[in-house]
Amino acid sequence: MTKVDTDKAPAAIGPYSQGIKACGLLFASGQIAIDPITGLIKGEDIAAQAEQACCNVGAILQAAGTDYAHVIKTTCYLRDMADFAAFNEVYARYFVTKPARSCVAVRDLTKGALCEIEVVAALEEGEKEC
Repeated sequence: MTKVDTDKAPAAIGPYSQGIKACGLLFASGQIAIDPITGLIKGEDIAAQAEQACCNVGAILQAAGTDYAHVIKTTCYLRDMADFAAFNEVYARYFVTKPARSCVAVRDLTKGALCEIEVVAALEEGEKEC
């Protein structure tokens, strides 16, 4: 296993890694709309927060040597399912290959975020046996 760490995405705010590469896959921790420079939530509505969360995911993908096109599965958490359509508008611009996805409403998210996105992606170096 190899830890993924980049200053282009928010630092972990707990005892976890931004991502782990293992068995030819990247397992990225959930990303919320934290601006990696200020450490603060960026955006007050779901569209702005989804945009920043997607950018944070992209930074981790890049640091791991992969990209959105290699994302196999996402799990998305919304604080309010009424935001589903607006979230999807932003999400669709990034995840154009339409990976498998789960999207659920949760009672609360870290730092009061409106959404969180985690991904599993294939690494470009190909599949490896585990």
